[in-house]
Amino acid sequence: MGDLTGLVLFVLFGAIFFYVLYGVIRAAVRDGILQADERRARRSGELDRR
Repeated sequence: MGDLTGLVLFVLFGAIFFYVLYGVIRAAVRDGILQADERRARRSGELDRR
């Protein structure tokens, strides 16, 4: 019975780790997209002024 508990805990902590990792990657991608949009908007604003 102890082996089953250890296995369940291992799977549970693995799932939590990958869920947190997914959230971190998702936030980083979202921030990168927002930065690219801001940079693109600034560049298009600079080109319009010329």
